[in-house]
Amino acid sequence: MKEQKIRVKLKAFDMKTGARVSGPIPLPTSIRKVTVIRSPHVNIKSREQFEMRIYKRLIDIFDVTPQTTESLKKLALPAGVDVQLK
Repeated sequence: MKEQKIRVKLKAFDMKTGARVSGPIPLPTSIRKVTVIRSPHVNIKSREQFEMRIYKRLIDIFDVTPQTTESLKKLALPAGVDVQLK
């Protein structure tokens, strides 16, 4: 019999989401940078940079039961957190 496994991939803009998990695998953090001109008419060389960091974690859950999958589907997460279940 093949062992069942659930792979949970979390993406968040804020690393401190308040979720308690054991053994997450940190994936590379992607950084999106945007450069904007501060003034369109005067000081054209003056620019400002903004960045958005996306933190990713991978969690594997073994010995899956139907109650586990139902509780993961009903999980309430803070804004800015995305979950993919496989």
